[in-house]
Amino acid sequence: MAQDILINWAPQETRVAVVEQGAVQEVHIERTLERGLVGNIYLGKVSRVLPGMQSAFIDIGLDRAAFLHVADLLPNITARHAGNKDRAPVVASGQAADEGTPTVSAPPTVETVLPIEKQIFEGQALMVQVLKDPIGTKGARLTAQVSIAGRLLVFLPQDKHIGVSQKIPYAQRESLRQRLVALTAEGGGGFILRTNAEDASDEELAEDIAYLRKTWAHIKASSTRQPPGTLLYQDLTLLQRVLRDLVGSQTQSIKVDSREQFGLLQGFAREYMPSTLSRLDLYAAERPIFDLFNID
Repeated sequence: MAQDILINWAPQETRVAVVEQGAVQEVHIERTLERGLVGNIYLGKVSRVLPGMQSAFIDIGLDRAAFLHVADLLPNITARHAGNKDRAPVVASGQAADEGTPTVSAPPTVETVLPIEKQIFEGQALMVQVLKDPIGTKGARLTAQVSIAGRLLVFLPQDKHIGVSQKIPYAQRESLRQRLVALTAEGGGGFILRTNAEDASDEELAEDIAYLRKTWAHIKASSTRQPPGTLLYQDLTLLQRVLRDLVGSQTQSIKVDSREQFGLLQGFAREYMPSTLSRLDLYAAERPIFDLFNID
């Protein structure tokens, strides 16, 4: 069924409506002030190592230094995964470890822990990702294991784990995992297939794999050019998620009522979602875009 997507943008709020045959099917709203830091990737700088607490404070360019525990450093995460091969890695971009939500890692066993003072040093540049937003006087909680969420998959660029959401029926998991292994054989990295990918085609999965690997390539390239304290990656805005998640073969047009955001979306589409570029349309009429379909 043919559909149109309407985007109403304001500095404080973005609203998106999916319309089919003149009837509104979905409405999505994102308020600028409600976006947190979870999932953001920074090039941090180790400002202080605390051997007694087996932790460190990392300057990521915020008002307060962020906190990194030894359990969330990559060598210890890798060791923990090796000792728990049947468990999906803990990641930082979905609802549970197999879905991509930030979760705090369980501490590794004593045998696998390499002391933090033997892994990092003050002044060192370190790529980190936010697991928990700052609360009160506490800084953000960090992990050194990067995870990037796509529409169908979660990408673990520093890992080799190929997994499937545990919310998918057990009988289907192995066949889905084997499909994912075949699709990701070249290029490296680990992937977790999300619940909503249960019925995805190989073509859809391949598109998500390409998007995630390209995103990681940009992050790595930025990390070599930028100084410590730089934000390297921020989770997609609602506008960008429209192109990644909502646009399908049935989408006729994506109308945007902001010239500035239209230009930014064109750039994003050209880089990551070229198949959506021709359907982007700047809405410049005086009548508010949502009034076209009497959307409040």
